Amino acid sequence: MASFKTLDDLPDDLSGQRALVRVDLNLPMADGLATDLTRARAVAPTILELADRGAKVLLLAHFGRPKGQRNSTMSMSMVQGAIEGVLGREVMFIPEVSGSVVTQAVDILGNGDIGMLENTRFWPGEEANDADFAKAIAENGDFYVNDAFSAAHRAHASTEGLAHLLPAYAGRSMQKELEALDSALGNPQPPVAAVVGGAKVSSKLAVLENLSAKVQHLIIGGGMANTFLAAKGVDVGKSLCEHDLVDTANAIMEVADRTGCTIHLPYDVAVAKEFAANPDSYRVCNVHEVAADEMILDVGPQAVESLGDVLKTCRTLVWNGPLGAFEMEPFDAATVALARTAAALTQEGSLISVAGGGDTVAAMAHAGVTDQVTYISTAGGAFLEWMEGKELPGVAALQRA
Repeated sequence: MASFKTLDDLPDDLSGQRALVRVDLNLPMADGLATDLTRARAVAPTILELADRGAKVLLLAHFGRPKGQRNSTMSMSMVQGAIEGVLGREVMFIPEVSGSVVTQAVDILGNGDIGMLENTRFWPGEEANDADFAKAIAENGDFYVNDAFSAAHRAHASTEGLAHLLPAYAGRSMQKELEALDSALGNPQPPVAAVVGGAKVSSKLAVLENLSAKVQHLIIGGGMANTFLAAKGVDVGKSLCEHDLVDTANAIMEVADRTGCTIHLPYDVAVAKEFAANPDSYRVCNVHEVAADEMILDVGPQAVESLGDVLKTCRTLVWNGPLGAFEMEPFDAATVALARTAAALTQEGSLISVAGGGDTVAAMAHAGVTDQVTYISTAGGAFLEWMEGKELPGVAALQRA
């Protein structure tokens, strides 16, 4: 991974300096209150560090999808109280992102004070990455900090454009994310294993193609494993399966063969005749014994034990997606068991483990290992595009700044 500047590259004393800080405060809301403060907590260290070093901190963020129009229900003022609670400090709401209103507000702010600009997506120039819009925002900043990896796959004015106009730095959350991702795929310690789960091959086709040429072990679970099993001639009954992608699955397996990547598919599975928790028809069987009226809903215990042995031979693990229908017992068994094996290996120092994606975050929490793996990314789309091997505009801009 190319180098990038961090807060350590800024002077210790930032008194009077205006810091434009891109953060992710797109918080889930219910009845006017934030229901999950994870994103706010993630950016708090950067905000507080800059403020404590004397900077006037101006937060840039989006909230919802206003499509270039002002919408009072998507104003950043909706999350002002939540971020104040997390920071333990007052935050001035500024109802613009550029111009004289912002300039006047900055003049009012004292050294170490924090202001929050309006939703960047109220202006069409944000998502269009309009140069004049970015320049107008930059006029009220002395330097730029990007602490929103979750938005780094978007080439927007506040995520990419500003990095070309002002001295640009990665915030602490961004820095931590990039260092973790570099250790997982950028410059990993081999052997490397990847767990890729989820419902459909089509949703993670680029991920599988990229990983099959980069890792030594590719563990495929979830509904997508059924498509690969079908490609190998296994009758998967009424399991979720993209039969039209069988040729694609075969092509991925051929690439893996050429690059020395071992693809691991389950050889015993948990099946049922209905998609429900604890069904009467639940049983474990060999993959070649799935009945026509049964569906595969999880990886079986023998296969999970074997996968655990694979992880014991590896130094690095990247994980995206559950192995089965983990939201329902007993089809959470494989995901929980392998996650706990990965956590134990991480804790003993033999494995670097990086996990990410919405379902993966939930699965790790369900397994009780959130604090026992090396790093969990909550970035969603950006994490997936990184796994696909794509250049993330927000990251690339920091590396070229």
